[in-house]
Order: sequence, then structure tokens, then C-alpha cells
Amino acid sequence: MKQVISISLGPSKYDYEFETEFLGQQFMVKRIGTDGSRDKAAQLLLESDKNADAIGVGQVKFPPAISSGYLTRRHDDKIKRLGRKIQTPVTTGAALRDVAYEWSLRFVEHKFKDYFKNQKVLFLSGLNNYNMAKVMAEYTDNLTFADPLIENDISKLVHSLKGFERYAKGAHEILDWLPGKRLTSSVVPLKKWNQYILKKAMQKANIIVVPNQGFYRLLEDTSIEELGGKIIISSTVYDDRVEFLKARGVDVIIDTTPKILQRVVSPNVIEALILAALEKKSDMVHPDDILEIISMQRMDPRIVYPSGKEKRVHRFAFVIHPLSKEFLKKDKAVDFVSGFAPPVFLDAVEKVVAYAPPWVYSKVTGIKSPTGAEAEGWLITVGGTPKQMLSHTPEFTYKRLLQAARMAKRMGAQIMGLGAFTKVVGDAGLTVAKKADIPITTGNSYSASGALWAAADAVRRMGLIEIESGKKIAGKTMVLGASGAIGSVCCRLLAKAFDEVILAGRNTAKLLALQQAILEETPGVKLKITTKPDRYLPDMDVIVTATSGAGKKVLDITKVKPGCVITDVARPLDLSPEDVAKRPDVLVIESGEIELPGNPEMKNIGLPKKVVYACLAETIVLALEGRYEVFTIGRDIEWEKVRDIYKMGLKHGMKLAAISGVNGVFSDEEIRKVRELALAARAGANAADGTVEAQIETDVETA
Repeated sequence: MKQVISISLGPSKYDYEFETEFLGQQFMVKRIGTDGSRDKAAQLLLESDKNADAIGVGQVKFPPAISSGYLTRRHDDKIKRLGRKIQTPVTTGAALRDVAYEWSLRFVEHKFKDYFKNQKVLFLSGLNNYNMAKVMAEYTDNLTFADPLIENDISKLVHSLKGFERYAKGAHEILDWLPGKRLTSSVVPLKKWNQYILKKAMQKANIIVVPNQGFYRLLEDTSIEELGGKIIISSTVYDDRVEFLKARGVDVIIDTTPKILQRVVSPNVIEALILAALEKKSDMVHPDDILEIISMQRMDPRIVYPSGKEKRVHRFAFVIHPLSKEFLKKDKAVDFVSGFAPPVFLDAVEKVVAYAPPWVYSKVTGIKSPTGAEAEGWLITVGGTPKQMLSHTPEFTYKRLLQAARMAKRMGAQIMGLGAFTKVVGDAGLTVAKKADIPITTGNSYSASGALWAAADAVRRMGLIEIESGKKIAGKTMVLGASGAIGSVCCRLLAKAFDEVILAGRNTAKLLALQQAILEETPGVKLKITTKPDRYLPDMDVIVTATSGAGKKVLDITKVKPGCVITDVARPLDLSPEDVAKRPDVLVIESGEIELPGNPEMKNIGLPKKVVYACLAETIVLALEGRYEVFTIGRDIEWEKVRDIYKMGLKHGMKLAAISGVNGVFSDEEIRKVRELALAARAGANAADGTVEAQIETDVETA
């Protein structure tokens, strides 16, 4: 049986001895701690020579992976020099450590896909984890290094890899001569200030990289406020450290040291086992040899979920904007001043706000899918109303949307959605998606799905159209804005559900092309195209308005059939509250809003709690699914994506929210009232028709 001895400068209370099998060979593994005594460690090293097949040396301070030669020489201490003189293979685990850092990140990224994308990562020691930082920089630009603050008590964090490299190679050596620590220890307010900076940095980070050495020293003053919900990356995370992190609410621990034995051991022990098994000295083992063994032995990094359940939080951003100048009154200051200012005041505010840079309106938290996936994000406001966006070139809005995309990326968002009129301007998101460093979606696929979802539910609750299972609905429907992005998809899906569909729009050529495409997909459906929809309004059972008219009148509601269900998908709405009030016998709903899973928290967006617009829901669904991709952009929507996003939504617990109108949510009683008024209006119309016919017959007989 081969012998592996680990001599550690760490505490002796963690000593162990056990037998194990590795690479088909039997080993006795023993750890001896020296409680920080280098002399005792050196003596044990000499005593173990020739008595062991390989020796590991633990808790040795490794030289920085990036630094001046001065720092490297300073860390070349007595024990490592002595290790090179004895005959037994000796290792500090440095080779495995360096390989494991990179392998761990790449393994996790491959297994979970986009796990580190745009994450905010805090390195408590970039000098010790520089190789890891280089790999992490491939996935995110949001890197922060606390070395100046922790090493020299300089109240400064470094926020880029290049900045840290300059610090490590040059400024660090100069700062090392400054009396920073002595000064801080004597000035309590400065020490408190540095602790405050570090804790704030931890709170802002999604991932914190903690070196093995100094683990408790660096984290002893932390609480759930700093570590709650975080991902911690460290090496050789013993059980006591897992419990320590669990008590502070950590979601995930990534241990870069693989657990290949029945207990957690340091890299020096694993590398000593490799040397003993291969019967080689450390300088004869190439990193490729270690990689091959890692692959053969499935020495994957250890991923620990302290709560016992797998957790992953996905992050998104969504762009909103005021739909009219009246929305600007939601700001208390604007509302107060507008109370006594002349009417032109709001016009001036509307113009000025359009030039403002994007800002965060609200943080969104608490979204949890039945699958266990979680999401959080930010609602980012651009100031332009639809009127202002139309009064400028598309490039004016593109500039602000790209600013919002950069802001979203810095905050850690992995996908961004465009809401309301921002997804209509110019080429409907194509330019923004091309230039942004973050995937973009307009949400139009789920808007189309939600609109028809809501329309179907409204028709069912009204009960005026007979619906037979497995058969098409014996009714007539019309789509206003049929050639648009959402409208065209609504036409395709309605053609599969209704007997007859009217395609209404302004561009005849586009309507003809759409008609042909639908007939190829759904042979036998009755289709008509028109540029004058008013002539068909009295016969329609369902109408979907999906125009981009920005408040222009597109529908004369007085001509609509009593009991008609109108789904208004347009933003701003095609029908004003005044229009809706003219026809209490018609059910007008505002597309299909979606109820989110979990207990979402955010500022008021004009909808009931937990309810969001379908375009925002699409961004959230994609985030929960981990599909950080350009999903819906441009004016052409693939109806297959409408189907896919609907299925993904059901998977993640999305529900059709209570049907809403211009005055809020419709209750069952209110829908019954609309139905009764519609039936009464139809009965009155039939009676009037009968009276006219009778009068005609009387006139004929008299004649």
C-alpha cells in the first residue's frame, strides 16, 4: 500500500488518516497540521523523506499568478526550497490548482449554459485568482477586484481586468511600501469606511470568489445581507465552511477542488496521489497529464446547494416609456407643478424628458418557476413618449435603447426586452439587436399569443358563440393591422380556429402576400382582405386591433356588432376610454396580460399585482428558460415561436391574468352585464327589423 502524507501549516484539529483507492491502486492518506509552525513543517518534511511515496505541502502561500518578480521571490520560502532537496516527490498542489480553476469555470459554463454571462463577479484576491479572472472575463465584463482595499487598506476597488493587471504589475509594488495598514489600524473611521465599501461591493455582486487561505478572516464580519442569494467560488470547501455559508444564505457553492475521495481534501493531497500513482516527481508531470486524469476520473468541480435544492437566478432587463404626456404626472413633482402651471408646461416636460438618458424605474424580484428556476430584473425607462419618438429620426430612439442595453449589461442582465413603442420604432428592434452587446427581444411573439389567449377566454365567458370541441369556431373575426408583426401572426392563428378571417390593413400587396401564405398553411379557411374595415364591422364576432397608429382612430366602435369581443393589442391603445364608453354592449379587452409565478415585487406599472404585459412576460420566460438569444425582432414573427413561447410559458407557470379593460379588471358580473346588454341590443335590432318588414308588407298590400 502506498503512503501519501500531507504536511499542512493549517490547524492540527483537521488532521485525518484513511485508506482509499485511486487509479486502481491502494493508498494510505494522512494529514498532519502544524498550526502555522514552519519549523515543525520543515522537520516533518525531512522525517517523511523516503517513508512516503509522495508528500503534499498545504496552506503554503502561493506566489501571485500575476505580479512583479519581487513578489514572486518574496514568496519563495524555506519549506518549498527544502522540498526541492529531498528525494520523495513533493508538491504544493499548484499545478492541479491552476488547472482546476480554469476547468471548473468551463465545466460549469458548459453544463448550465451561459451561467456566468454578464454576472457581476467580485474577487477578494485577484492576485491569488488571476487565472480564474482571465477565464471569467470571457463570459462577463463585470469584474471587480478588492485587492487594493484588502491588501493595502486603500479605499479603492478595481473594476476591470486591465485595471487590475496594471495594479498587479506596477502600482501594487509601490503601494506595498506605503504605511496603509498601519495608518488604517490607527484611524478607526477609515477602517470602518473600508469595511463599508467591501460590504457594499459584496451586496452588489452576484458571484464572490474567495481564496482558500484567509477564508474566515475575509468573511467573518459578513451576514445574510452581504452573502444572501450569492454564488461563492472557492477551493477545498470543508463541511464547516459549507455550514458557515449556509447560515448566511448562500445559494450555490462552487468548489474548484474536485471531491474524488470519501472526504474533501486539498489539491496538494490529490496531486500527491497522482505523483505516487504515476511514480513521477512534480516537475515531470505536465498540465496535460493532469487534464487527462481529470477527464478519466470524472474529477468535476463540486457544486453544493446549501439549501438542498438546486438554485439558479436568471436576470433580465425590460425597457418601458411613458405612453403619453399624462403619464409624466405619475412623478409627484411634475403632477404638483402641472396643477397651477399653464398647459404648455407638460408639453415642455415631454420634450425635455425625451432627451434624458435611461434610468432604472424598478427592480423586479421574486419570480419563481415551478421548475425551480428564478428570475430577477430591472425595468429601465427611456423618456420619450410615442409622440416624441415619431417626431425624431429612429436613430434618436436607437441611441437611447443602446444606452439602456449597456446599462442592463452592467447590472448583470442576460437578455433585454423592448416594450410598447420602442419595439415599433424604425426597423422594430433589428438595429438595436445588431448593435447591442446583450440579446434583444420585442416580446411580440408572446403578445400575439396572449392576445388570442385572452380573446378565446373572453369569447368563452361571453357565451354568445357556440364552441364545439375539436371543431372550428363558427364565427367571423377581423384583424386590424393584419400586415404588422403581431397582426400577421394573429391572422395565422385565428385562421386555424375560426371559419372566416378578414385581413384589414393599408398595404394591399402585403395583405395579398399574407393571404397566400395563410392559404398554404391552412387550406379551406375563408379569407378576405380589405383596406376599408368599417364595411365588415357589423358582422364581426371577434376583432383584434394590432396597429401602430400611435393613438390615431382606426376603428369606429359605433358600427360594431353587439356582443363583439375586441382585443386591443396596440400600444398606445387603439380605443380610448371615451370610445369604449359608447358601447357598453361590447367587450373591449386590453390584449392578454400574464400572471407571473412566485411572488414578484416591483413598482406599479398600471396592472394588478403579479400581472405584467405579455411582451415583458416573454423576456421573463426566456430568462427562466435560460434562452439568452435574439428571439423576436423585426416586423415578421414566426408563428412557430408564438407556439414555442406559449409552451415555455406554461412550463414556467405563466397564467392568463384576469381579463382587463380600460377601466381595470373585468369581474364575472361585469362580463355578464355586457352579455345581457348585447342580447338586449340584438333582440331590439331583430324587433326593429321585424317591424320594418311588417310595414313593408302592409304598404305593398295597400298599394
